Amino acid sequence: MITARLTPFGRNAAGELVEAITLDNGRMRVVILTRGGALADISVPDRTGTLANVVLTRADFAGWDRGGSFNALVGRFAGRISGGGFVIDGRFHALNADPATGICSHGGAGAGWGTKLWTPSLFEEDGCAGVALALHSPDGDNGFPGAVDIIARYTLDGQDRLQLAFEARTTAATHINVCSHPYFNLAGAGSADGHHLQLFASHFVPIDGQMLPSGGLAPVDGTPLDFRSGRPLGPALRQDHPQIRLARGLDHTMMIDGAPGSLRPAAILVDPASGRRLSIHTTQPAIQVYSANFLDGTAPAAAGRLLRAGDGLALETQHVPDSPNQPAYPSTLLRPGALFSETTVYAFDVID
Repeated sequence: MITARLTPFGRNAAGELVEAITLDNGRMRVVILTRGGALADISVPDRTGTLANVVLTRADFAGWDRGGSFNALVGRFAGRISGGGFVIDGRFHALNADPATGICSHGGAGAGWGTKLWTPSLFEEDGCAGVALALHSPDGDNGFPGAVDIIARYTLDGQDRLQLAFEARTTAATHINVCSHPYFNLAGAGSADGHHLQLFASHFVPIDGQMLPSGGLAPVDGTPLDFRSGRPLGPALRQDHPQIRLARGLDHTMMIDGAPGSLRPAAILVDPASGRRLSIHTTQPAIQVYSANFLDGTAPAAAGRLLRAGDGLALETQHVPDSPNQPAYPSTLLRPGALFSETTVYAFDVID
């Protein structure tokens, strides 16, 4: 039997109650917070049956409360938007951007959807259990036009698959790019350098010195970003290449092969030591691959550890950053009457 359970987790700086939703299928466990829809725990077995949490975590509630988009749902717009905003139908919309750079990151300086309290509704149906998290984003939220209502629906099944489905509507034309930002470490602790990564991506989005798309796409052939056949993560992070130097590792948008809108393979991550494997399928056009380059050893994790660069790998299915200002990339424009709908499936199993 798969169950969904809601329990108190803590109170944020404003005194509001944050709750935890636990999904359990008897083999794996998922814990989701109403604060930002963050994934606080995904515990799955290794080849000996030993459970471990395979997402990075925080030491205490205070860490989660000041954690920004850590493991959370990111919106209204995941990634960076340049120029302080964007133009829709001839009107410029100024966003909550960094005044020094004009870049709006993850929906607005420290105030994106990953910091908001979402309203939970538990469900058990068709042999699955889950939670639908609802959020209302008012017109003008961090400068974004239109009032947006979004549902993020997490569903756990009996085959150790966690599905995340988004649906959103707007009252005025706006740009929307929503993702989940979990940091994975399939070993449960230590460095992720020994993980093997496969990406179903023949092209990537080159970045400039501000970590913005520099325009167009580039083939992965002959670059450290070629993971099509699967290979260890660590050596790629240390390969001397201009794109690796700019990002201090991996922080790149990989364009997923196949037709956007269809559920297709995006990534496979394996920890050879434990045998744990994560396979990701998505309808989104791209996946952001981020090797936690800016975790600097100041944030406490569980068991007295500090989070450092390379401790996890973020795999974020999404659209291309700055696409509102770079129309060569797939559009993120959502108009009234249209439905924003994207689905990602995280499937866990064990290999010998």
